[in-house]
Amino acid sequence: MWGNQESIVNTARALVNTPFSPLVERIQQEATVENDRILKIDHFLNHRIEPAFMAAMGNALAERIAPFKPDLLLTAEASGIAPALATAMALDLPLVYAKKYAPIVEPPALSRIVPSPTKGGETRLVVGARYLPSNTRVALVDDFLANGRTALALAEIIGDAGAETVVAGFLVEKMFQQGRTALEERRIPIVALAQVARLEAGRVIMAEA
Repeated sequence: MWGNQESIVNTARALVNTPFSPLVERIQQEATVENDRILKIDHFLNHRIEPAFMAAMGNALAERIAPFKPDLLLTAEASGIAPALATAMALDLPLVYAKKYAPIVEPPALSRIVPSPTKGGETRLVVGARYLPSNTRVALVDDFLANGRTALALAEIIGDAGAETVVAGFLVEKMFQQGRTALEERRIPIVALAQVARLEAGRVIMAEA
């Protein structure tokens, strides 16, 4: 199975590794650097949302995800919903989002507990099993890839359902954290529209294309 994935990755490599220039430029020009780990672009990404720009990012992410031939997309509420929906609309595929705590999720349900280092405490992600049929090819989509805990939890839920995580797509990857390593250890291909190499002296240092 991984051999097929590797072939797909090689075929799509040029596009997968191409940054989305409008997002890269906005990060460089508009981001607020809180410290060497926290990057704030919530004024256009995940608190205040610009529909046209989100749609453009969804189209760009869809182009990079399409070669992996997913059947549906999976994300987690709340900040993952906007980019995942934009991507799903571009691909014309269904979107499922994991609910947090989920007091009303029709059983049987699949869940994982995810620690939150930024907000403190833990979050339970829950997905109704009926929405993740076995043998489904699933693409994960989220706004950020940092430590990878949410993406890993979603990948485990997908595995519990008997489905397959074929790719994980993100708007922004913080390369100085361990998310990529964690996903690659599970042989999950990764695509990102913008890659931040490091945050240094109040500046954003982007990865070289």
